[in-house]
Amino acid sequence: MTRSRTAAALAVAAVLPALLTGCAAAGRGARPAGTTAARAAAPSSDPASSSPTGSVSTGSVGTGSADGSATAGASGPATRDASAARPVRSPAKPVRVPAGVTAGYAVVDVTTGKTVAQRQAHHRFRSASVVKILIATDYLERHRGTIPARDMALLTPMLRGSDDDAATALWRRGGQGEIVRRMARRIGLTETAPPPAAKPGFWGYTAISAADIALVYRYLLRRAEPRVRDFVLGNLRKASQCARDGFDQFFGIPRAVPRPWAIKQGWSGYGAVPPVKCTRAKATSYRIGAVTISGNPVDFGRPVLHTTGVIGDRLIMVVLTLQPSGASFTQSAQRVTKLARDLYLSVA
Repeated sequence: MTRSRTAAALAVAAVLPALLTGCAAAGRGARPAGTTAARAAAPSSDPASSSPTGSVSTGSVGTGSADGSATAGASGPATRDASAARPVRSPAKPVRVPAGVTAGYAVVDVTTGKTVAQRQAHHRFRSASVVKILIATDYLERHRGTIPARDMALLTPMLRGSDDDAATALWRRGGQGEIVRRMARRIGLTETAPPPAAKPGFWGYTAISAADIALVYRYLLRRAEPRVRDFVLGNLRKASQCARDGFDQFFGIPRAVPRPWAIKQGWSGYGAVPPVKCTRAKATSYRIGAVTISGNPVDFGRPVLHTTGVIGDRLIMVVLTLQPSGASFTQSAQRVTKLARDLYLSVA
């Protein structure tokens, strides 16, 4: 080898390690934030509360990873979520809560179990019809084998059409508040509690939080028996637009995000007659003011409007709200829908 070639070879050998190191570093830096390796390294702390200004923080609700069983079907023609294949990202900016509204929300990445958005996630609200998920899950876990036709005639309309009479029948047969206590112990719910002792039959006065309801969905996706998971989520995917009490329950998630989704909505404090009647209304509105449960007050006076569910195979979203006193159902639904839409866009 000539002297000039020897010198050139030595020069290449000197810079080669640096070049290789730079390539490796560039490869690591180019990996998307949502890849498995990056998610595995993500922190899993769960702050007890987030900024009162409405800023969005990250943490976790529950542990482990959920399965993808929420992807099957939806009522009516399904529109594919165009962002389903993309990793969930942390919100770039806070989500504004409308003036006069008290909101607690949590959004969980189904794959990692990481909470990608939350605000007042541990604030307690009265459940309204959201508790019907617990009523159905408790029933299915206590009853093995084929569901009798008379019970199917209660469970299905309760989940799809939010039938109050069906919920009352199952609530009484299940031991009323004992249903909530059993499910809280099984799932590990810390803010969920039965109705006040003076109102044991009022299942809608069950105390819940956004963090706890997110855990309920994660339980259904990851830990519940397939027959329980498939029955509950299968019916929530087929939720009807018009509830049995005549209210339009397609607010929040159903109007804010693309299908497929499985939803359970809740509303209370808007009287017995909906603004636009879909069916005969039979609901009665009760108001008893604020009650303190274990030091955490639950407001039973102001109207509530909740939207909760599983979106595609990517997200669990829970948005619980107290609306201004005297608010109309239509105005409340518009506020919740916008909040759900803004929240979805912030993480999608």
